Amino acid sequence: MVQNRRCRAATATCRIAGREVILAKPETFMNLSGLAVAALVGEFEADPAKDLLVIYDELDLTLGTIKIRERGSPAGHNGARSITGALGSQEWLRLRIGVGLNLPPEAGARRPGRDYLLSPMRKADLTVLDEVLDRVATATRRIIEQGPGPAMNEFNRKDRE
Repeated sequence: MVQNRRCRAATATCRIAGREVILAKPETFMNLSGLAVAALVGEFEADPAKDLLVIYDELDLTLGTIKIRERGSPAGHNGARSITGALGSQEWLRLRIGVGLNLPPEAGARRPGRDYLLSPMRKADLTVLDEVLDRVATATRRIIEQGPGPAMNEFNRKDRE
């Protein structure tokens, strides 16, 4: 794996499923991550709708779940909003990792926000996250090998939740 920095991101080049892949972690604040993503898309002359997969945490999904989507609104996620704004499109593949609590739906139940996301995770939650990251790696390989459709059929099923 070759590693370096470019376009305001830490990057690495590797092979996944027989294809050369650029891995990138923006070094900007999360709400400015679109700057790095757009610069990388430009540098590699990539088509965001076909060549980009963004993996990020999602407070609106219960801890331990993953969802793959080919397009969509940022749904309140500032990083996704930044990427959509920088690319000028919602047409980019995303793999969302649930980090939220399973809260009851009754009125008045508030979703935790920034303080929850920035506080240390409990050991039990880290164990769940470790398991879900294995599924994220498998889902990423499946997307690269077979495309997003088959990966969504396999990993977005309700019985996974």
